[in-house]
Amino acid sequence: MTVALRPARSTDAGTMGAILHRFARENEWMPELHSQAETIAFCGRMIDLGWVTVAEMQGQVAGFLALNRDEVHSLYLVDHARGQGIGQQLLDHTKAQRPELSLFAFEANHRACRFYERNGFVEVARSDGSENDENLPDIKYVWTRKEAVDG
Repeated sequence: MTVALRPARSTDAGTMGAILHRFARENEWMPELHSQAETIAFCGRMIDLGWVTVAEMQGQVAGFLALNRDEVHSLYLVDHARGQGIGQQLLDHTKAQRPELSLFAFEANHRACRFYERNGFVEVARSDGSENDENLPDIKYVWTRKEAVDG
């Protein structure tokens, strides 16, 4: 399956919002804090800020990565696209643009934590969740390009 990466367009906000909102609904540990309309508006703001790269399969948005400077703010995929290397493509694309990246993953999101650790992210801190909207314990990860350290 061919995947195309491209900058998000304003017309992608609806699909991105649906992906993000569905994630909150399909994980019992994740509180549903926002309506789908609010989530779409949030995705629209990330697009307007120029943060978002989307992955398309057969002309449909299958996932997205939002990058705020050196912080991976969001990486989400539609459920049928998971486990197919699309998240890997989005992350590799982003790693090629920066010598260092950081991100927060919810401690309860074991799949995401394993994914980031497999991709060279190292845990640097943990929190009790008092600093995030969801009030969920999270883990801060950092990745540094090897050449940046060695070179």
